[in-house]
Amino acid sequence: MKTEIIQSLTGDFESHARQTENGVEFWLARDIQGLLGYTDWRNFLQVVDRAKVACEMSSHPVSDHFVDANKMVTLGSGSRREVADMMLTRYACYLIAQNGDPRKEEIAFAQTYFAVQTRKLEIIEKRIRETERVSARRKLADTLHPSRPQSVKRAPGVIYEQTGSGKNFGLIRSKGDKALFGYTTEQMKRQWKVPKSRALADFAPTIVLKAKDFAAEITIFNAKVNRMQTERQISGEHITNNASVRNTLIERGIQPERLPPSEDVRKVERKLKSDEKKGLRNPKPLESK
Repeated sequence: MKTEIIQSLTGDFESHARQTENGVEFWLARDIQGLLGYTDWRNFLQVVDRAKVACEMSSHPVSDHFVDANKMVTLGSGSRREVADMMLTRYACYLIAQNGDPRKEEIAFAQTYFAVQTRKLEIIEKRIRETERVSARRKLADTLHPSRPQSVKRAPGVIYEQTGSGKNFGLIRSKGDKALFGYTTEQMKRQWKVPKSRALADFAPTIVLKAKDFAAEITIFNAKVNRMQTERQISGEHITNNASVRNTLIERGIQPERLPPSEDVRKVERKLKSDEKKGLRNPKPLESK
């Protein structure tokens, strides 16, 4: 395909009015029909029907991506009437392009265009998830930092403040893990194949990190408010809070001990920093007007 054709089609697709509803981007089928080089609506609907089958085969609800709608059109006489139309997600547009006539230049272009755009969205979503997990790990580390017992915000600090010693912190944390997972920290480390020298939390999914942090924050709050002064009191509080969080997760169909481990959070953090440096290496200047 010639460069000028690619540039022209890119302009058509990029400038074409995309709309949103409840934050979801969509195109109208009659608009996409013209962009893909189909002049007859009935012929285009045959392509849409094949795309719906492909959507169903990929285990995605068809109704989530192909939504019947109506559109007002202007006739040659100048009068307007309502015609059947359809709201299409980006994924629906991709499937339509994949099921269209590849001999059409517009279809050949759209197949790549929507595949790339969909991939971009997946990359963005993946980066957001990774950033959120790194942030959750940092937050948990801030709550459960064992090296600063003088801090009144951190769990060891509260233990030190209430009991006069921070030596029982590891024991209290281990009892919390047993209440949350139903297994000891060491058992979970073996299950997730976590190196002995590494923290279990470095391989925990985001939801587990947030669950542990929530339970710890409740323990810190209640230990201070209720002036708990023994390891036994604080351990009992921490066990209760982790057990309560576990029950909430299970009620929502989530069993923390059955979740697969996530990628080493240190590797994720390094990758995010590397991607950020690459993005800043050659920043594009503003074009002069």
